[in-house]
Amino acid sequence: MRYGPEHKQSTHTRILSAAESLFRKHGFEGASVERVMRAAGLTVGGFYAHFASKEALVVESLRAFLQQSRARWGAGLEELRGQEWLGHFVRRYLNQQRRDDPTMACIMPSVWSDLTRSSPEVQAMLAEELDALARDAQAHLEDEPDLTARQKALATIVVCFGAMTLARATVSQPLSDELLAAARALLLNRGDAPPASPAPSGPKRRA
Repeated sequence: MRYGPEHKQSTHTRILSAAESLFRKHGFEGASVERVMRAAGLTVGGFYAHFASKEALVVESLRAFLQQSRARWGAGLEELRGQEWLGHFVRRYLNQQRRDDPTMACIMPSVWSDLTRSSPEVQAMLAEELDALARDAQAHLEDEPDLTARQKALATIVVCFGAMTLARATVSQPLSDELLAAARALLLNRGDAPPASPAPSGPKRRA
């Protein structure tokens, strides 16, 4: 049976969606081509009709996630500038719901270690998309005497992604909430981080 281009595009989208979900849960290494195709409800043999390699899947899937996320993170903030824009952007990303809800979770904390070992092609794509995110942020920020808008944008990305990675890595511990609050306070230059308290000996209970 012959399928039209709409069917192929729909199948392609299903594979990308399945890959993103598995990358978020297991990283690149834990999401084999077989697992991705099974999650998409497809046979392994059909994979190469869409992607030349798993690396090509990683590049396209991560690029799609970053582009879609960039649009979501900036949605509704187009007219804001300076600290007002930064406050909305930072709180939109650095919050407990984004840490805890799988449907909202950022994929980056799940794949950082994989990215440090990835190919130049994957790293080039990542650099391109991070640069695009930085340029979006830079357009809303202003130069300061010792800090350019570009530096401020890059530092914001670094702190946001780094804080979320560590918060996810310590999610069963009280420190996780402190990490998010401390990062928000640092980026927003305000004291909204709660005072540190001694951590209990056991893991905290999750609501």
